[in-house]
Amino acid sequence: MRYFITLSYDGTAYSGWQTQPSAVTVQETIEQALGTILRSPTPIPIVGAGRTDAGVHARGMVAHVDLPLGLEEVRELVFRADRFLPKDIALHGVQAVCEEAHARFSATYRTYRYYVTLRKNPFAEGRMLRLYFPMDFERMNEAAQRLMDYEDFTSFSKLHTDVKTNNCRVLEAYWQRGAEEGTWIFTITADRFLRNMVRAIVGTLFAVGKSRLSVEDFAAIIAAKDRALAGASAPAHALYLEAVGYPEELYL
Repeated sequence: MRYFITLSYDGTAYSGWQTQPSAVTVQETIEQALGTILRSPTPIPIVGAGRTDAGVHARGMVAHVDLPLGLEEVRELVFRADRFLPKDIALHGVQAVCEEAHARFSATYRTYRYYVTLRKNPFAEGRMLRLYFPMDFERMNEAAQRLMDYEDFTSFSKLHTDVKTNNCRVLEAYWQRGAEEGTWIFTITADRFLRNMVRAIVGTLFAVGKSRLSVEDFAAIIAAKDRALAGASAPAHALYLEAVGYPEELYL
């Protein structure tokens, strides 16, 4: 049977989601925990909805796992694994899905949020980006709306990746005030994201907010399909994968 596991993590201590040699990752840590509880000689493989970079957090990651167990048995497994895992990774629940369901390829959308604060906040350290200069968020919102006019986001992609296309469909992108005074949140939803895409967009929007780029300049950077023209990537520690969406018919 195939199951979707929903989970969250603080990415500070990890070299991203995906397992890689000589690095501690979220995927590897969960796989080892499942294998230990099931007394498997090898880790239990799981597949995530996407690859978050080193230091990026997640509130709504989804991963699929194949197990010869019933739903109640898997729920007990997930409960035990959650207690076994370190404090910076939490497993929230499990749902049975059809065999064709895939955590990455079946997703219809993903939502990321980037958090910034204009004030010193000891409780936001390592969770938000502190900005030391004023930003024109109205202008940044105007620029963000231009993202919906394009499909090819090569200008915001990490170079030399193994993807077949740099096309994405951005469904929403906007800045809004946070609940605490002086905080702002950038929300972006798309059918898929390229590696480093959100952080590159945010970094370029910062240049718009500081009046170093106009809204038309921002649009021209997208159209140019040239990463060298875009701004530096915003730091990873303020970025969160918030949610991943799937068609209802996948769930049993």
